[in-house]
Amino acid sequence: MTIDWFILAPAAFFAGLVDAVVGGGGLIQIPVLLSAFPQTGIPTLFGTNKVSSIAGTGAALWRYARVVKIPWRLVLPATAAALVGAWLGAAVVAWIPRDAMRPLVVVMMLAVAIYTFLRKNLGHVETHEPRPGDLWRGALFGLVIGFYDGFFGPGTGSFLIFGFVRIFGMDFVRASASAKVINFATNVSAIGFFASHGPILWAVGLTMAACNLAGAWVGTHLALKHGAAFVRKAFLGVVAVLIIKQLFEIL
Repeated sequence: MTIDWFILAPAAFFAGLVDAVVGGGGLIQIPVLLSAFPQTGIPTLFGTNKVSSIAGTGAALWRYARVVKIPWRLVLPATAAALVGAWLGAAVVAWIPRDAMRPLVVVMMLAVAIYTFLRKNLGHVETHEPRPGDLWRGALFGLVIGFYDGFFGPGTGSFLIFGFVRIFGMDFVRASASAKVINFATNVSAIGFFASHGPILWAVGLTMAACNLAGAWVGTHLALKHGAAFVRKAFLGVVAVLIIKQLFEIL
């Protein structure tokens, strides 16, 4: 089997860069993997994608955690709830047609994009300190996002960042850093799930992981250097691409 590393390696690098800033790296990696291995099963390719992604997510999380104060009392309950939600979401896939979700997802993403675009100062600075009820709100938020991730998936990182900004008053940089904690945990869970449903291409995944990690390092550097305004612009760009992608799949 011939592997075109001149396509896979740059794709993994740019996926890591985008993912580190605002999420959405799967938009780059998954289509490239599907194109490079057309005869390979979907669980195998999705698992391979997660092996690559988790390296970049882990590197970004480590880099953010050294500079950004992550609100662990909020993020850890949200992460635990997201793992439960992801399992529940995966469990109901057989009963609810996933395609029925696409129009709703497009509407939600449009609302998120318009709201973020119109609120020019949204996510530029912290709007409030942690509140007593944030722990339970965080757990509920994680459960809902986790369910969506397990059931459908596209845009999970964007919804996470928007939720941390809008509901919990974070700036975009801290929201991106906090989202990485949940992303890392759900990636670990996803690798276990996909590995149980088909063999993962470990050689491909680990090689792409090195490229993804390098991209994540660059992306995190850009986010920390240029701040919330840069992350906000990248966020709007990724959401716009997600909307277009979902519309194409509907039509």
